Amino acid sequence: MPIDAIRTPEEAFQNLPGFAFQPHYLDDLPGYEGLRIHYLDEGAGPRTYLCLHGQPTWCYLYRRMIPVFAAAGYRVVAPDLLGFGRSDKPLADEIYTFDFHRRMLLRFVERLDGPITLVCQDWGGILGLTLPMEVPQIDRLLVMNTTLATGVPAGEAFEAWRQFVASQPDFPISGLMRRGAPHLTEAEAAAYDAPFPDARYRAGARRFPELVATRPDMEGADTAKAAKAFFQNDWNGKTFVAIGEQDPVLGSQIMEKLARLLGCETPMRVADGGHFLQEWGEEIAERAVAELA
Repeated sequence: MPIDAIRTPEEAFQNLPGFAFQPHYLDDLPGYEGLRIHYLDEGAGPRTYLCLHGQPTWCYLYRRMIPVFAAAGYRVVAPDLLGFGRSDKPLADEIYTFDFHRRMLLRFVERLDGPITLVCQDWGGILGLTLPMEVPQIDRLLVMNTTLATGVPAGEAFEAWRQFVASQPDFPISGLMRRGAPHLTEAEAAAYDAPFPDARYRAGARRFPELVATRPDMEGADTAKAAKAFFQNDWNGKTFVAIGEQDPVLGSQIMEKLARLLGCETPMRVADGGHFLQEWGEEIAERAVAELA
């Protein structure tokens, strides 16, 4: 059965600062036929840097890092998850589940050739870090503030965020971004509002906090546990971790533990970096390219 969805008007994305990339689209992913998915596709090379965003952002988040990866001789692909950015936005909240997003990413990765460096943060990691156990092409990781949601409580700060989103379904995303990255200009912060002209477009953004598996019976918990076991026992790739130390939810304590799991002994620390660490992305990208080469 077709999924009812809406599409953000193209004029919403005109003249965004620092974002001169050309859009690319596909609408024939198996299981998602008819839903248009947007992605950026920059640079060229035998290795692809696959950049996954989280909530409530979109691929605009990677505008500072994409040129660094491309200049180093890599192809850079940055999709918008369904419900975000230029991708179509199913209207019903219940459409958005952990498996709905994860299956889409697995189908999307099937379209990529050659080895892949996974670049992830927030839900880009909650979802993305469960992919390598099924996608041997992914043999490098660049991981920023994220986690594996294995069904354990996420702490008071996260529960406060979950309750806030539930109570404010049309919360101002630009204001959130400026609090998390104070150096953003007003125009840059406003670019994060662009995909969401009104509350109808926000089902995906509303849903993500309640989808985080904080109980063992929640969808995604077993998948995350399997991914954790994979990294403990079978991961042979290289990992670069960067930690935004000002993140109130996924800060140093959680990220240090994740870095050890992923085999990164000396993560990069960004003392003034917040949750949306890509907004400090140029230096992180340069360091990662050097260490993962």
